[in-house]
Amino acid sequence: MESRGYCDERFISAKRAFEKNFDLGLEVGASFAVSINGELVVDLWGGYSDSAKTRPWEKDTIVNVFSTTKIMTSLCIHLLIDKGLIDLEAPVFKYWPEFAQATKENVLVKHLLSHSAGLPGFDEKIPVEALYDWDHIINLLAGQKPWWKPGTKIGYHMITFGYLLGELVRRVTGKSLGNFFRENIANPLDIDFHIGLSEDFDSRVADIIVPEEVFAKWQVILSKLFLRKTVKVFYNPDIQTVDFNGRAWRSAEIPSGNGHGNARSIAKVGSILACGGMYDKKKILSRSTVEKAIKPQISGRDVIMIYSPSKFGLGIGLLDDKFFLGPRSFGWGGAGGSLCVMDLEKKLSIGYAMNKMHMKGDDPRTGPIFNAVWDVVNK
Repeated sequence: MESRGYCDERFISAKRAFEKNFDLGLEVGASFAVSINGELVVDLWGGYSDSAKTRPWEKDTIVNVFSTTKIMTSLCIHLLIDKGLIDLEAPVFKYWPEFAQATKENVLVKHLLSHSAGLPGFDEKIPVEALYDWDHIINLLAGQKPWWKPGTKIGYHMITFGYLLGELVRRVTGKSLGNFFRENIANPLDIDFHIGLSEDFDSRVADIIVPEEVFAKWQVILSKLFLRKTVKVFYNPDIQTVDFNGRAWRSAEIPSGNGHGNARSIAKVGSILACGGMYDKKKILSRSTVEKAIKPQISGRDVIMIYSPSKFGLGIGLLDDKFFLGPRSFGWGGAGGSLCVMDLEKKLSIGYAMNKMHMKGDDPRTGPIFNAVWDVVNK
């Protein structure tokens, strides 16, 4: 397979690694982009937008990138922090009075961003359709007691993250997070990323290809036997029953997981943080706000994600030299394989988006690609 698009000759090895994934049958359709100092030096795509391989993946193809959307959601909060409209150390109820129920008076804004608020799931049993009812979800979270003392444990807020932060945005600005992102980032910066997708874009959306078995059998058995909190997060509602290619999912604003974009738009958003708040020679965020965003807030074993080790800044996962890049690296990824990885020292942002989900074990696709990029920029 030969990819299409642009690739600076320095990154030919990364391009070959990207194309090799198709040759090995690991991809159906995908895109891969690299931005250095705000300039796209790699912008590649290839394959097909559907499992039948009848629709080529085009330059403007977009796809659901799941939790990579959390980078965009966090960026909205950092814009408001930068403007002095949100205080990281303030209790959440300062902006959202109804939140001060069920012993949540001491939940701070920074706890929401660092996945340590103790609200990773729902106590009340809910159907998938409830995810499309913003006010219903917000009322549930406002009335719910934390599952642990806020700020003391990491527990991945897989779905609730976007609702909690999205409601902060709505209370402060009067706008939904999707609208705020569109008006303050996507439209003015010409970034093709959407949280709440209009049907006008359906013709260029790639279909998500979900594996028949999302979780390995050992993961399911272990969770049901010992990790009741994990089960409550992943099976209430049962995310496996969602039609990710349906209009209901695409049009809803679920800021933790249903953003639609491609590698180019992911890399562009990432470059704002990687370049210390600058984009196209314009100041979007102050450098100090970016530095705060990547300052470690909490680390340890994640009580939701089968006790895997985690380290979070403010809405951003902190990486190290064992994970692709270096000690000033940060980012996040989405279910199935999409990724946004950034490095502040190198002013580097890498985006990756695909439609074939890989759910079991380590994803073999991105490691070789990202390592090839890092080998070039680290010379």
